[in-house]
Amino acid sequence: MKTNSRRKFIENTLKATVAVAIGSNVILNNATAAIIKTGQHDSADEPLKFTQVPLGFSYAALEPHIDALTNEIHYTKHHAAYIKNVNEAIIAEKLPYTSEKEFFDHASQLSPKARNNGGGAWNHNFFWQSLTPKSTGPDDKIKDAITASFGSFDQFKELFTQAALTRFGSGWAWLVNVNGKLTITSTANQDNPLFDNAQVKGIPLLALDVWEHAYYLKYQNKRNEYIAGWWNVVNWNAVNKRLG
Repeated sequence: MKTNSRRKFIENTLKATVAVAIGSNVILNNATAAIIKTGQHDSADEPLKFTQVPLGFSYAALEPHIDALTNEIHYTKHHAAYIKNVNEAIIAEKLPYTSEKEFFDHASQLSPKARNNGGGAWNHNFFWQSLTPKSTGPDDKIKDAITASFGSFDQFKELFTQAALTRFGSGWAWLVNVNGKLTITSTANQDNPLFDNAQVKGIPLLALDVWEHAYYLKYQNKRNEYIAGWWNVVNWNAVNKRLG
Protein backbone atom coordinates (compact mmCIF):
# COMPACT_ATOMS: atom_id res chain seq x y z
CA MET A 1 0.00 0.00 0.00
CA LYS A 2 2.77 2.40 0.92
CA THR A 3 4.63 1.58 -2.33
CA ASN A 4 1.50 2.19 -4.42
CA SER A 5 0.78 5.45 -2.64
CA ARG A 6 4.34 6.68 -3.23
CA ARG A 7 4.18 5.70 -6.91
CA LYS A 8 0.88 7.55 -7.31
CA PHE A 9 2.30 10.63 -5.60
CA ILE A 10 5.31 10.69 -7.96
CA GLU A 11 3.06 10.25 -11.02
CA ASN A 12 0.79 13.10 -9.96
CA THR A 13 3.78 15.35 -9.27
CA LEU A 14 5.23 14.68 -12.71
CA LYS A 15 1.90 15.41 -14.36
CA ALA A 16 1.59 18.70 -12.50
CA THR A 17 5.15 19.71 -13.48
CA VAL A 18 4.50 18.99 -17.15
CA ALA A 19 1.23 20.92 -17.02
CA VAL A 20 2.98 23.97 -15.54
CA ALA A 21 5.75 23.81 -18.15
CA ILE A 22 3.23 23.55 -20.99
CA GLY A 23 1.23 26.41 -19.53
CA SER A 24 4.32 28.62 -19.34
CA ASN A 25 5.13 27.95 -22.98
CA VAL A 26 1.57 28.76 -24.02
CA ILE A 27 1.72 32.07 -22.13
CA LEU A 28 5.07 32.97 -23.74
CA ASN A 29 3.90 32.01 -27.22
CA ASN A 30 0.67 33.98 -26.84
CA ALA A 31 2.58 37.05 -25.66
CA THR A 32 4.95 36.81 -28.62
CA ALA A 33 2.06 36.39 -31.06
CA ALA A 34 0.33 39.46 -29.63
CA ILE A 35 3.42 41.57 -30.27
CA ILE A 36 4.01 40.20 -33.77
CA LYS A 37 0.42 40.67 -34.91
CA THR A 38 -0.16 44.18 -36.26
CA GLY A 39 -2.93 44.26 -38.81
CA GLN A 40 -3.65 40.79 -40.20
CA HIS A 41 -6.74 38.65 -39.65
CA ASP A 42 -5.82 35.23 -38.29
CA SER A 43 -7.94 32.30 -39.43
CA ALA A 44 -7.02 28.67 -39.86
CA ASP A 45 -9.67 28.39 -42.60
CA GLU A 46 -8.51 31.31 -44.74
CA PRO A 47 -5.20 32.23 -46.40
CA LEU A 48 -3.13 34.87 -44.67
CA LYS A 49 -4.12 38.41 -45.58
CA PHE A 50 -2.16 41.47 -44.51
CA THR A 51 -4.22 44.55 -43.71
CA GLN A 52 -3.20 48.17 -43.24
CA VAL A 53 -3.68 49.49 -39.71
CA PRO A 54 -5.54 52.79 -39.27
CA LEU A 55 -3.07 55.64 -39.03
CA GLY A 56 -4.32 56.73 -35.61
CA PHE A 57 -3.61 60.42 -36.18
CA SER A 58 -4.04 63.00 -38.92
CA TYR A 59 -1.34 63.40 -41.56
CA ALA A 60 -0.37 66.78 -40.08
CA ALA A 61 -0.41 65.65 -36.44
CA LEU A 62 3.33 64.92 -36.29
CA GLU A 63 4.44 68.33 -37.57
CA PRO A 64 6.90 69.96 -37.40
CA HIS A 65 8.86 66.74 -36.95
CA ILE A 66 7.29 64.75 -39.81
CA ASP A 67 5.31 66.74 -42.36
CA ALA A 68 1.76 66.05 -43.52
CA LEU A 69 2.55 65.43 -47.19
CA THR A 70 5.25 62.88 -46.35
CA ASN A 71 2.88 61.01 -44.02
CA GLU A 72 0.11 61.03 -46.62
CA ILE A 73 2.29 59.71 -49.43
CA HIS A 74 4.05 57.27 -47.13
CA TYR A 75 0.78 55.81 -45.85
CA THR A 76 -1.50 55.92 -48.91
CA LYS A 77 1.08 55.10 -51.59
CA HIS A 78 4.13 53.26 -50.25
CA HIS A 79 2.51 51.31 -47.42
CA ALA A 80 -0.68 50.60 -49.36
CA ALA A 81 1.40 49.19 -52.22
CA TYR A 82 3.20 46.76 -49.90
CA ILE A 83 -0.15 45.52 -48.57
CA LYS A 84 -1.55 45.03 -52.09
CA ASN A 85 1.57 43.33 -53.43
CA VAL A 86 2.08 40.86 -50.60
CA ASN A 87 -1.56 39.76 -50.71
CA GLU A 88 -1.26 39.23 -54.46
CA ALA A 89 1.86 37.12 -53.89
CA ILE A 90 0.18 35.02 -51.20
CA ILE A 91 -2.66 34.14 -53.58
CA ALA A 92 -0.59 33.71 -56.75
CA GLU A 93 2.04 31.55 -55.02
CA LYS A 94 -0.54 29.65 -52.95
CA LEU A 95 1.40 30.26 -49.75
CA PRO A 96 0.04 28.04 -46.95
CA TYR A 97 0.78 30.32 -43.99
CA THR A 98 -2.08 31.43 -41.76
CA SER A 99 -0.33 33.97 -39.52
CA GLU A 100 2.28 36.69 -39.82
CA LYS A 101 4.53 34.77 -37.44
CA GLU A 102 4.41 31.67 -39.63
CA PHE A 103 5.02 33.82 -42.71
CA PHE A 104 8.18 35.38 -41.24
CA ASP A 105 9.34 32.04 -39.82
CA HIS A 106 9.74 31.02 -43.48
CA ALA A 107 11.05 34.36 -44.81
CA SER A 108 14.20 32.79 -46.28
CA GLN A 109 12.03 30.49 -48.42
CA LEU A 110 9.79 33.22 -49.82
CA SER A 111 9.94 34.76 -53.27
CA PRO A 112 11.41 38.28 -53.44
CA LYS A 113 7.91 39.70 -54.02
CA ALA A 114 6.39 37.96 -50.99
CA ARG A 115 9.39 38.60 -48.75
CA ASN A 116 9.94 42.28 -49.58
CA ASN A 117 6.30 43.28 -49.62
CA GLY A 118 5.41 41.19 -46.57
CA GLY A 119 8.20 42.88 -44.66
CA GLY A 120 7.11 46.28 -45.95
CA ALA A 121 3.49 45.68 -44.96
CA TRP A 122 4.35 44.56 -41.42
CA ASN A 123 7.17 47.04 -40.82
CA HIS A 124 4.99 50.00 -41.71
CA ASN A 125 2.08 48.84 -39.54
CA PHE A 126 4.56 48.59 -36.68
CA PHE A 127 6.09 51.98 -37.55
CA TRP A 128 2.77 53.85 -37.53
CA GLN A 129 1.84 52.29 -34.20
CA SER A 130 5.19 53.50 -32.83
CA LEU A 131 4.34 57.16 -33.48
CA THR A 132 2.17 59.64 -31.62
CA PRO A 133 1.70 63.41 -31.65
CA LYS A 134 1.58 63.31 -27.84
CA SER A 135 4.84 61.64 -26.92
CA THR A 136 5.26 61.51 -23.15
CA GLY A 137 8.74 60.03 -23.03
CA PRO A 138 9.59 56.59 -21.64
CA ASP A 139 8.13 55.57 -18.29
CA ASP A 140 10.16 53.92 -15.54
CA LYS A 141 9.59 50.38 -16.81
CA ILE A 142 11.06 50.81 -20.27
CA LYS A 143 13.67 53.31 -19.04
CA ASP A 144 14.91 50.80 -16.45
CA ALA A 145 15.12 48.06 -19.08
CA ILE A 146 17.01 50.39 -21.43
CA THR A 147 19.39 51.48 -18.68
CA ALA A 148 20.06 47.87 -17.73
CA SER A 149 20.99 47.03 -21.32
CA PHE A 150 22.79 50.19 -22.47
CA GLY A 151 23.98 51.97 -19.32
CA SER A 152 21.69 54.99 -19.64
CA PHE A 153 18.83 56.30 -21.74
CA ASP A 154 21.12 58.89 -23.34
CA GLN A 155 23.57 56.18 -24.32
CA PHE A 156 20.70 54.18 -25.85
CA LYS A 157 19.58 57.21 -27.89
CA GLU A 158 23.11 57.74 -29.17
CA LEU A 159 23.53 54.09 -30.17
CA PHE A 160 20.10 53.89 -31.80
CA THR A 161 20.73 57.12 -33.70
CA GLN A 162 24.06 55.76 -34.96
CA ALA A 163 22.37 52.53 -36.11
CA ALA A 164 19.85 54.59 -38.08
CA LEU A 165 22.47 56.96 -39.50
CA THR A 166 24.88 54.26 -40.59
CA ARG A 167 22.33 51.95 -42.24
CA PHE A 168 23.62 52.25 -45.81
CA GLY A 169 20.86 52.89 -48.33
CA SER A 170 17.30 51.93 -47.45
CA GLY A 171 16.34 50.10 -44.29
CA TRP A 172 15.33 50.24 -40.64
CA ALA A 173 16.75 50.68 -37.15
CA TRP A 174 15.26 48.51 -34.38
CA LEU A 175 15.15 48.11 -30.63
CA VAL A 176 14.70 44.39 -30.08
CA ASN A 177 14.04 42.13 -27.10
CA VAL A 178 16.35 39.13 -27.47
CA ASN A 179 15.55 36.63 -24.72
CA GLY A 180 15.02 39.37 -22.15
CA LYS A 181 17.95 41.58 -23.17
CA LEU A 182 17.39 44.71 -25.22
CA THR A 183 19.52 45.03 -28.35
CA ILE A 184 19.84 47.59 -31.15
CA THR A 185 20.10 46.39 -34.72
CA SER A 186 19.34 47.52 -38.26
CA THR A 187 18.05 45.72 -41.33
CA ALA A 188 18.28 46.40 -45.04
CA ASN A 189 15.33 47.15 -47.29
CA GLN A 190 12.14 45.68 -45.73
CA ASP A 191 13.74 42.93 -43.65
CA ASN A 192 12.97 42.79 -39.94
CA PRO A 193 14.12 40.91 -36.81
CA LEU A 194 11.25 38.40 -37.10
CA PHE A 195 12.71 36.84 -40.25
CA ASP A 196 14.01 33.31 -39.73
CA ASN A 197 17.38 34.35 -41.17
CA ALA A 198 17.66 37.74 -39.44
CA GLN A 199 21.16 38.61 -38.26
CA VAL A 200 19.67 39.64 -34.90
CA LYS A 201 16.43 37.75 -34.30
CA GLY A 202 14.05 38.85 -31.56
CA ILE A 203 10.83 40.66 -30.69
CA PRO A 204 10.74 44.24 -32.06
CA LEU A 205 9.94 46.97 -29.54
CA LEU A 206 10.63 50.10 -31.61
CA ALA A 207 11.40 50.80 -35.27
CA LEU A 208 12.58 53.75 -37.33
CA ASP A 209 12.08 53.81 -41.09
CA VAL A 210 15.16 55.31 -42.77
CA TRP A 211 14.07 54.84 -46.37
CA GLU A 212 14.36 58.19 -48.14
CA HIS A 213 10.61 58.24 -48.82
CA ALA A 214 10.10 58.55 -45.04
CA TYR A 215 11.83 61.94 -44.82
CA TYR A 216 13.11 63.34 -48.13
CA LEU A 217 10.34 65.87 -48.84
CA LYS A 218 11.10 67.76 -45.63
CA TYR A 219 14.71 66.90 -44.82
CA GLN A 220 16.20 66.07 -48.24
CA ASN A 221 19.55 64.38 -47.55
CA LYS A 222 19.64 65.37 -43.86
CA ARG A 223 18.78 62.02 -42.33
CA ASN A 224 20.31 63.16 -39.04
CA GLU A 225 17.72 65.94 -38.71
CA TYR A 226 14.88 63.54 -39.48
CA ILE A 227 16.09 61.16 -36.76
CA ALA A 228 16.41 64.00 -34.25
CA GLY A 229 12.84 65.08 -34.99
CA TRP A 230 11.51 61.51 -34.81
CA TRP A 231 12.54 61.19 -31.16
CA ASN A 232 9.86 63.78 -30.37
CA VAL A 233 7.00 61.62 -31.70
CA VAL A 234 7.93 58.15 -30.38
CA ASN A 235 4.96 56.34 -28.85
CA TRP A 236 6.60 55.13 -25.65
CA ASN A 237 3.30 53.74 -24.37
CA ALA A 238 3.33 51.28 -27.28
CA VAL A 239 6.96 50.36 -26.59
CA ASN A 240 6.16 49.73 -22.95
CA LYS A 241 3.26 47.41 -23.84
CA ARG A 242 5.45 45.45 -26.24
CA LEU A 243 8.01 44.95 -23.50
CA GLY A 244 5.32 43.15 -21.50
